[in-house]
Amino acid sequence: MNLPKPAVVTQRAARRMPRVALLLLCAAYVLPGVFGRDPWRQADLIAFGYMHSIASGRTDWWHPLVGGVPPEGGLFPYWLGAFFIQALGAWLDPAFAARLPFALLLVAVLALTWYATYHLARTEAAQPVAFAFGGEAQPVDYARAMADGALLALVATLGLLQLGHETTPELLQLTGAALFVYALAAAHLREAKARVAMLVALPLMAGSGAPSTALALGVGGTAVCLWSSQPQARRFAGWVVIAAAIAALVGVVTGSWAWRISSPSPGQVVRLFIWFLWPAWPLAAWTVWRWRAHLVRPHLAVPLVVWGIAAFTSVAMNGSDRALMLGLPALAVLAAFSLPTLRRGVASAIDWFSVFFFSIAGLAVWVIYLSMQVGIPSKPLANIQRLAPGFEPVFSWWALLPAVLATGAWVWLVRWRATRHRVVLWRSLVLPASGVAWCWLLLLTLCLPVLDYARSERPIVERLAPHLSRDGCVAAEGLSKGQVAALEALGGYTVRWWHRPGAGACDQLLVAGGNRPVPPPAGWKLVARERRPTDRTEFTYVYRRER
Repeated sequence: MNLPKPAVVTQRAARRMPRVALLLLCAAYVLPGVFGRDPWRQADLIAFGYMHSIASGRTDWWHPLVGGVPPEGGLFPYWLGAFFIQALGAWLDPAFAARLPFALLLVAVLALTWYATYHLARTEAAQPVAFAFGGEAQPVDYARAMADGALLALVATLGLLQLGHETTPELLQLTGAALFVYALAAAHLREAKARVAMLVALPLMAGSGAPSTALALGVGGTAVCLWSSQPQARRFAGWVVIAAAIAALVGVVTGSWAWRISSPSPGQVVRLFIWFLWPAWPLAAWTVWRWRAHLVRPHLAVPLVVWGIAAFTSVAMNGSDRALMLGLPALAVLAAFSLPTLRRGVASAIDWFSVFFFSIAGLAVWVIYLSMQVGIPSKPLANIQRLAPGFEPVFSWWALLPAVLATGAWVWLVRWRATRHRVVLWRSLVLPASGVAWCWLLLLTLCLPVLDYARSERPIVERLAPHLSRDGCVAAEGLSKGQVAALEALGGYTVRWWHRPGAGACDQLLVAGGNRPVPPPAGWKLVARERRPTDRTEFTYVYRRER
């Protein structure tokens, strides 16, 4: 049955984005944050702690420990980071070596989103309306332009910005989710590649700590395939079932199964969805409305199922932003299919909002940088000295040069968009994606030293070093897992959680507390009290066993 299509696209509008510009945009998005920093607090640092413990031989590959405690999820991410640390650790800093494969995973997510959209846009139901006298967009050109739009939508989405640049298991899960979308999208054109992708995608998610999500995707993907009118897609259902079965087995072998269900407040979920998915969610909602007669077609059914499972998982896990991140590739695909139906006024509103918002944000970063380097204006530097006492600004040409070049590119792009009314499909997402990449690059070059000083645990490890010995072990009471990971991976100490086997043999004890001194346990003597430079309320107390 031929249903009316809302997409009316000329061949002129289906021009693809210049490849050099697209690659430079991706580089500006992926590379900042890869170089010149420590693992940051909490999830980033905890994951690195497990990788470092494996690579340094403290624990074996099947039972990684931080402070004597195993990880909560699967083992694949820690194996990946540990392998790169062992392979490159002799030439590179271990944190940088562990970060490299995860940067490549982010590149893979961007590429898979592009190819998934390309294959879905090639389907007959997704093609634009044919004109009576010709001139409509050619199928391949249209698919490429739509894929460019999906990649831009993914880069522009705020939720991927920080989490996508961390060295955490969720990035491996995200790669599996993007690979799953690609496999379903390519099943009708690239059967062999789609089968391999499916057999990798779900086991990869299961071995990275998300076996339940992998099984849910398997069920949803099987339903999409069986519902499809394409014989290739119906045949593909068996491969989805096989991949789901392998994923369940991988989850058992790697110990990934865990119960993490809890109920969030509705307001918390709404706030998370609004900012985390911006600006992709309004475009995706518009897609669902304009293409509502085609919801069972592959170009809508595939991303809708994946996105729905990720959203439900996020809500079930107390509004988890990391679970919600798994739906971003699918949401970007949905957002791309809104582009042929956007009105010119909406596109102009997106452009002007992006120009003002990102220009102000970028200008703010430059003002802070100038204040740190030359003291003008003085207030930003005074605020930094108050919030991060002890921080000393440093100058680097390697930070300044890319920031200047990126700023020049942003000014040129704004001028290009303001003076030329391009009719290309992806025009509405160029400024949002470029603005996100530009501000991220500025932040992770000009302000990286102060951000690293504030978010790294190295300052507190260095303050504790004069009071601790690496001989023997250090017992820890009340410290977060990230702090324990920092002591082990950055400080080289052997840490054991208090009240766990092995901690009783330690002659040194660290206790987290407030401003008032923590009463020493029986048989222990207070040696020192230290705190992170950027934390005024939490102190770490150092005790030594009395002889």
